[in-house]
Order: sequence, then C-alpha cells, then structure tokens
Amino acid sequence: MLSFHRPDRDPARIDPRDAVRRAGDGTLVLIDVREAAEVSATGRARGALHIPLALVKLRCDPGAPDCPPALGRERAVALYCASGGRSQMAAQALRDLGYAEVYNIGGLGDWIAAGGAVER
Repeated sequence: MLSFHRPDRDPARIDPRDAVRRAGDGTLVLIDVREAAEVSATGRARGALHIPLALVKLRCDPGAPDCPPALGRERAVALYCASGGRSQMAAQALRDLGYAEVYNIGGLGDWIAAGGAVER
C-alpha cells in the first residue's frame, strides 16, 4: 500500500518557547523519544515521559494496558528527540493512533535554548 504525504495530517512544529510555557501550565504532555542511553547521558525535559521511538505505537495506544495515564487522544502532546527526525516520526504515529493535537518540538537542544528545564 502506498503512503502519501498529507499536509493536513502532518504534525506541526511548535515553537519551543510555547512548549515550555504549555508544559509548565499543564496543557501539554512532553514525550522524549530518544533511547535510554541518550537520556542517561543528557537528562530529559523536566516532566517528560520517556518512550523510545520503537515503543511509541505500543505504549501510547490509549487502549494498551501500559499506556501512561497522562496520555489520551484529547490531550495535547509534544515530542522531541536529539534533532527532530525521530520525534517527527513519533508524532505521526500518534496522529495515526487518533491523537488530535500533536507537535514536534525538535531536539532537546531546542527545549533547553527556549529556557526549558532538564532533569537527570
């Protein structure tokens, strides 16, 4: 089956400053899709869930038994990785799962540059 680019369904980039603000006021759930070794080496955005890209479809399905309670198709979600490529793929996976408001922050460096806190 062919897959076609559909701009109306592609996850949008979010200004990292908006992501920091919305995560701070609780209107946005953050997901770090990097591998565990990357998170161990650099830390992660304060409050972010850690769900590696390979597990996004399994763990973020609201019908899955181990889906984090903070997630839901009605919640706004923003993802990041090291540079934005994996988070874009993960964001599309969430859209495919029916999440309505999904954003790609880019990389952890974008989060930090926007004043976002990191926890180790």
